[in-house]
Amino acid sequence: MVALILGMLVCVGLALAVVALVAIPARREGRELLTPQGEELVADVRERTQSTLERAGERISEAKDKVADSVGSATPAPEGADEAPHRRAS
Repeated sequence: MVALILGMLVCVGLALAVVALVAIPARREGRELLTPQGEELVADVRERTQSTLERAGERISEAKDKVADSVGSATPAPEGADEAPHRRAS
């Protein structure tokens, strides 16, 4: 298992080296890395990610408000009430 993980890490390292040797000099020369379709795809993904994050934030705040309301409206148990749930004998 360790050999498999090390092999995968070596492959990732080699891939990063190839990208560094090809993409970085091309970018410095001013060449675009993506085609126009690729640029559109990246823009679409960014927009979707932003909208998803906004919706997730709204849902989290709604859930937080619901929990705060339910905790705040919970009535305390009367004094002397048993804390443990009662089981019915079978």
